[in-house]
Amino acid sequence: MNKTPILEVKGLCKDYGSGMVLHDLDLSVDAGEFLTLLGPSGCGKTTTLRIIAGLEEATAGTVWLEGKDVSELPPEKRPVNTVFQSYALFPHMNVQQNIAYGLKLKGVPKAEQKQRVAEALELVRLSGYEKRSPAQLSGGQRQRVAIARAVVLKPRVLLLDEPLGALDLKLRQEMQFELKRLQQQLGITFIYITHDQEEALNMSSRIVVMRDGRVEQIGTPEEVYEHPATLFVAGFIGQSNLIHGTVESCTEDGRIALRHNDVLLPATCRPDHRSAPGDKAVVCLRPQRVRYGSAPQHGMELQGTILSKTYSGGMQHTQIALSDTLTISAVSSSSEIDAFPVGSKVYVGWSAAHTPAVPDTESEGERQ
Repeated sequence: MNKTPILEVKGLCKDYGSGMVLHDLDLSVDAGEFLTLLGPSGCGKTTTLRIIAGLEEATAGTVWLEGKDVSELPPEKRPVNTVFQSYALFPHMNVQQNIAYGLKLKGVPKAEQKQRVAEALELVRLSGYEKRSPAQLSGGQRQRVAIARAVVLKPRVLLLDEPLGALDLKLRQEMQFELKRLQQQLGITFIYITHDQEEALNMSSRIVVMRDGRVEQIGTPEEVYEHPATLFVAGFIGQSNLIHGTVESCTEDGRIALRHNDVLLPATCRPDHRSAPGDKAVVCLRPQRVRYGSAPQHGMELQGTILSKTYSGGMQHTQIALSDTLTISAVSSSSEIDAFPVGSKVYVGWSAAHTPAVPDTESEGERQ
């Protein structure tokens, strides 16, 4: 027997009057998931979240929470809470009063308010900060208070709209870990918005990659990174050598050889995107997958010339020319740093199984 998703959006559309910003969006979220909406600015992430929260009205489509259509319900009648990037704390209230505010509105007795606030502060590791004002807190502490204020109401779904966007890199990375810990400890369903791909890969159980109000791909972090469904996802998620060419040959198990001018490149197609000879395709070759040395790599006889080498934070970034028209990037960890000088001729290779190919949906004029 199939369980009912905790959240479903069906056929969601939104038009602010100047054209659609959401196009027939469908989404299903299971209880306890950490689902991230990922995409560039303007792709419809925040609009989707605001419609789920009841802060925006959809032009078309419905929102279902725990099997009930809540599309017409106001925000306060929905079992969700939202955490914004701006924190939105009341400056004239101390930490305890900020966190207890929603409980007070719901008429929760004062003794219970105090207990639940203490539990929420312990969850976000701010016990002892009850009497401080928001002005006395760091950015990371204010964000923890905002999260505590949301979870103290015990929502079934917590919506987070780029909550770490205002933090510096180090604090942002620390808060990523804290948010993931908190979500696992509480078991609340998180729907999280970010345009930071690394953040999405680090935190999510599933990622929804969006572009221009449409879903490009839904999958686990591994699926969207290792098996991109579209050219946009291949270029947006992580670093890639995106190599355009024509399929020269293909096998029944999806292995292809793609010709870029005089160079043949091995890759693998997704089962739902099988290619045929003559098709235009793009190989998504991750720099971390590229290997080079004095002998053939991964059984490939491909050779190239090292153009440049740059050391950065324990990683070596190498540019290798495979032909007059094709240069690729390779990234090696500190334990793999080699002694080949610039100008060296090397063998270059990679595993076709870890090198996905996607249909070439760009015209020549759109390529950068």
